[in-house]
Amino acid sequence: MPKRQFISKIALVVKDYDEAIKFYTEKLDFELVEDTPMTAVKRWVVLCPPGAKECHLLLAKAKNEAEAASIGSQTGGRVFLFLYTDDFWRDYHEMVEKGINFVRPPVEEAWGIVSVFEDLYGNLWDFIQPKS
Repeated sequence: MPKRQFISKIALVVKDYDEAIKFYTEKLDFELVEDTPMTAVKRWVVLCPPGAKECHLLLAKAKNEAEAASIGSQTGGRVFLFLYTDDFWRDYHEMVEKGINFVRPPVEEAWGIVSVFEDLYGNLWDFIQPKS
């Protein structure tokens, strides 16, 4: 049988679970997959974009100054995450209407349409509709 692997979750360091859940579910229409208390201050919070099957975001609340310093810049200011869509313009206009800040305008490339937005903490995301 051939080997099969995939990335299941990507940890995203956040200031506050509830404000991050609100942003991702209300502004980006992500689904809250799980929100389970682990301790008095730690929760297992998993979100995913609509229709996602494998890779999910795991929200990780910063527990010290070093972790808090990485909020919004886990990749040193480079694009961190890549959100694909089946209809760029539908979702782009909806996101703009909901107050998502696009820091680079949409560009049509040979391989698809792309724009860059920032989340509530300043992490940069490529928003992409690939060509078929």
